[in-house]
Amino acid sequence: MKVGIIGAGTMGAGIAQAFAQTDQYEVCLCDINETFAENGKNRIRQALEKRVEKGKLEREVCNQILNKITTGTSEICFDCDLIVEAALEVLEVKQETFQKLHEICKEDCIFATNTSSLSITEISQNVGRPVVGMHFFNPAPVLKLVEVISGLNTPKEMVQKIIRIVEEIGKVPVEVEESGGFVVNRILIPMINEAIGIYAEGGASKEGIDAAMKLGANHPMGPLALGDLIGLDVCLAIMEVLQKEFGEAKYHPHPYLRKMVRGRKLGVKTGSGFYEYNK
Repeated sequence: MKVGIIGAGTMGAGIAQAFAQTDQYEVCLCDINETFAENGKNRIRQALEKRVEKGKLEREVCNQILNKITTGTSEICFDCDLIVEAALEVLEVKQETFQKLHEICKEDCIFATNTSSLSITEISQNVGRPVVGMHFFNPAPVLKLVEVISGLNTPKEMVQKIIRIVEEIGKVPVEVEESGGFVVNRILIPMINEAIGIYAEGGASKEGIDAAMKLGANHPMGPLALGDLIGLDVCLAIMEVLQKEFGEAKYHPHPYLRKMVRGRKLGVKTGSGFYEYNK
């Protein structure tokens, strides 16, 4: 099966790796230009090289995975059987991406989006074919969960095909009917938002908040460190979607979260968030 990944950032590259390390899949990793796409493949190469150095992956297997990934722009996806869009979490960008792909891809190619919170039904408007949600979690090659989300016009047989594909690549599918934030982010992101509120109000130090949730709730990572890993801009975008969809006060993004995003302190990807990552 040939899979096109649209967007070669952290999530796109991770999804591409998850498919490429499964025997029956070939991958086209695409972005707006060849340089960005190749940067995504280099990110995969670096991750695999670390595993080789630690003796967790054979060199031959590493090379086989990389050889299954072709980079380029979306035009190379003309013969793909599945598209997984992992572009910016902006509705208009996703709609325009799929509209363009509809003109490029063959009729029976399945369109899936890796959106973390946006409406599948709305994304699919004016695309010309149905769209299904296929929401991976970061780091995509490692974490097992994939939320499989139905929009209003997503055929049941398409959902079942995606569930089988998710299982083939060694992941665990959870079928979700479309609603704001789906399952994980509807629970997780408000928790991170609440932790930001406690910190902003001086209720506890960032280290204290994270330690409390790790030791008191047995979470593997504290909410502020997790927000940094996800990206505080992504956390804000998801909170705004939840607020728009449900209109409830509990989904109001904390002003300090907005302040962090305005200051480009987005977490790991910018080197600075609630913690420093430059080293």
